[in-house]
Parts: sequence; structure tokens; C-alpha cells
Amino acid sequence: MIGLPDIEAAAERIRPLVRRTPLLAGTQARSPVTKGTLLLKLECLQPSGSFKARGASNKLLSLSPRELRLGLVAASGGNHGLAVARCAAVSGVAATIFLPENVSPEKIAKIRQWGATTIVAGASFDEANRGALAFSEQEGATYFHSFADPLIVAGQGTVGLEIFQDAPETDVVIVAVGGGGFITGAGLALKALKPSLKVVGVEPVGSPTLHASLRADKVVSLDTVTTRIPTMACKRTDEQLFALTRQVVDEVVLVEDSDMEAAARWLWFEFGLAADPSGAAAIAALATGKVQVEAGQTVSVPVCGAGLPISIDGI
Repeated sequence: MIGLPDIEAAAERIRPLVRRTPLLAGTQARSPVTKGTLLLKLECLQPSGSFKARGASNKLLSLSPRELRLGLVAASGGNHGLAVARCAAVSGVAATIFLPENVSPEKIAKIRQWGATTIVAGASFDEANRGALAFSEQEGATYFHSFADPLIVAGQGTVGLEIFQDAPETDVVIVAVGGGGFITGAGLALKALKPSLKVVGVEPVGSPTLHASLRADKVVSLDTVTTRIPTMACKRTDEQLFALTRQVVDEVVLVEDSDMEAAARWLWFEFGLAADPSGAAAIAALATGKVQVEAGQTVSVPVCGAGLPISIDGI
């Protein structure tokens, strides 16, 4: 599907459209979540609010003028939709974003502010995605898959490339998982550059897609998805993507939705970082002890999605 050269090429291609986000030392915390050295990769500072800007930009820059004129369509729990809407705005073309019923009102509003049309279709990402595919077939709009497109995966992988470049001493990277494109792309870059580095995924208890598939050693379709976190709700990963995922992901741990919400509050209190629950998933894994990093080790975690502090319960 892809390798390190594809990720390096994506990094050069998308440079004009994305930010090289800082890797912030998580020091001076009142309530530390790990004994190790914590580094926070601030993907919440991307123009669209998440790492998804990278994959969508890489896909955008591969399109022909005709494909652009037909407009863009995607399904999303929120962050991918924002990234595709921004790509459409940058290119001056139309975008239609299909969303599940539990998407946050703030993200719907922001997608519309980027000029895209939003359609709420179904209770889950998978149902919204069927709507997006049908729209693409009927209207001819260019479809942006949220995690299984090689160009999307290569774009997301540039996060791993930057983490290694800025902190080659990193021993562990913890990545939030929705469909698996982000952790696979980042893992491919990181493992190619430092094979000893450990790549750990975090999923909600209510959407253990990769966790179940890795245990079964094959792609598993979940019967139900119960997580409240729409950006991490996915019943099934992609077969070709999973063939790469299993090569680069060492472990996937599960956390409760409430753990991620608490971790988002922690990021806001300790560092003034406004993350959505998926953006705080890696911190939740550390805070709950699902991933333990010892003194003398360095753990890098992407704060992968932005959220409004006022939308976090308890703030």
C-alpha cells in the first residue's frame, strides 16, 4: 500500500497547506500521568483542528482539475469532515460531508463555516459512509475516504516522521484509533526509522475495532458500536490497511469514554490545550495505567484533535 518514501513525499507535497506542529514537553504538570518524559505533538493546532488536515491535503494535491471541479464528498465523525471542507474551500470547489447523528454541534457548525454542505445520515460512521459513497456515485463528486486511501494514510504518516525528526529518543508513541489510518501511517514511518520504538493504539471500550481484529488476526466487524466519541466510532477497518497495521502496531489498549473526557479536562487544566476526547485518548491510556512508561523513557503522544473547552463536561 505505502512505505516510508510515500510518507516522505507527502511531507514535501503538503508543506504549503499544513503546519509543522510543535512537540511540547509535558513538564511541570500538577498531576503527572507518567513517570517517563512526556512529549505532546500538538496536532490540535492544525488549520482544521486535527491531523486529518495532512491526509486530506495529500489527497487534494493528487487530484486532476476535472476531479476537483466535480466537488468533494466524505463521511466523518467530525475531524476528517473539517479537513475535507477546508480543502474544498482552499480549492474553491463544493464539498458535501456526511456525518453520524452523534457528531458534536460545534463540529457541524465549523464544517458549515468552511462552506461545506452537511448531511446527517445514520447512527454511526459506517452508515454515514454509505451515504457518502452513494452520493459520490450519483453526483460524481470525488470521494475522500477517512482512513483507507493510501494518499490519506501517507499524509497522516507525516506526524510520525516529524515526531522522529524532533525527538529521535522517543521510546513509545501512543495514538488514538478510529479506523486505523493514522496509527498505520505514523507507525510505518516510525518503525522504518526506529524499529525498536513501540507503537500503541488507544480505542474506546465501545469501539474496539483494531483490538478485536489484532486478537483474531483478521479483520473483525463489530456487531455494535456504543462509544459516545464519534471520531473514534468505526465498526470495521479496511482489509488492505489492516495488512500494514498488524506489521507496525505493537498493542492496542481500551479506555472508557469517561477516561478520555477526564484526560481532555487534564490537558486544559495543565497546559491550556483545548482537545476533543479523541485528542486526549493517549493521555487517558497513560492516566489509567493501560500504558505504563518508566522513568528514563520518553513517550510522545499526538494531541490529535481540537475541541471547545466549554463542551467538555466539568469545565
